Amino acid sequence: MIMFKKIFYVVVSIIIGLSPAYAVNYEPDEKINIAVYEKINPAIVAIDAQLDDGVSAGTGCVISKDGVILTGSHVVEDCKDIDVTMYNGKVYKAKVIAKMGKSKDLALLKIEPENSLQTVAFGDSEEIKVGQKVLAIGNPFGFYGTLTQGIVSRIDYTKNRIQTDAAINPGCSGGPLLNSAGEVIGINQSIYNPDNNISNIGIGFAIPINDAKQFIKSANLAKN
Repeated sequence: MIMFKKIFYVVVSIIIGLSPAYAVNYEPDEKINIAVYEKINPAIVAIDAQLDDGVSAGTGCVISKDGVILTGSHVVEDCKDIDVTMYNGKVYKAKVIAKMGKSKDLALLKIEPENSLQTVAFGDSEEIKVGQKVLAIGNPFGFYGTLTQGIVSRIDYTKNRIQTDAAINPGCSGGPLLNSAGEVIGINQSIYNPDNNISNIGIGFAIPINDAKQFIKSANLAKN
């Protein structure tokens, strides 16, 4: 039956004038999503920070080939031990090497990898526009390497936050908000939670990546 379907597919493709290899193709927007995910996901990690009363789970971006990771400071606040899981399942112990206050909510971790790591690319958060497409990669509820998409819904200039409807759930904090070129334009921070629900309702916030650039610069850890 399976072979019959394959033969039927090829015959139909020839009849309508399409090469079998291209009879089913991805839409342009799908191609962007796929390309960004395949390019960036190897540089995204899951973070599990041990606390006295449980585990704080989050996401991080590899920003240097020797193992510096950018994440949210609340992910590793008051932690005792930190495990970083790479996209391929490799687990490393990490230490906090720099941290900002809760108002900025950024932290840098360091692992000691055996080999050079893939890193993310930074964009310019000054160039973002309301309505532009964005993608987020994170580890919601422990589902590693989850991709979601949405738009920039609003720019909060007072609080210096990017608002998005891309799904951001517990475990996504510290992960990247990406533009269509696969550049990190924000670090996902929180969701709007008026009724103490733990899941996303379409209003999430990210710290502009230019703030993170300044933080990294002040920590004397230039991206390489």
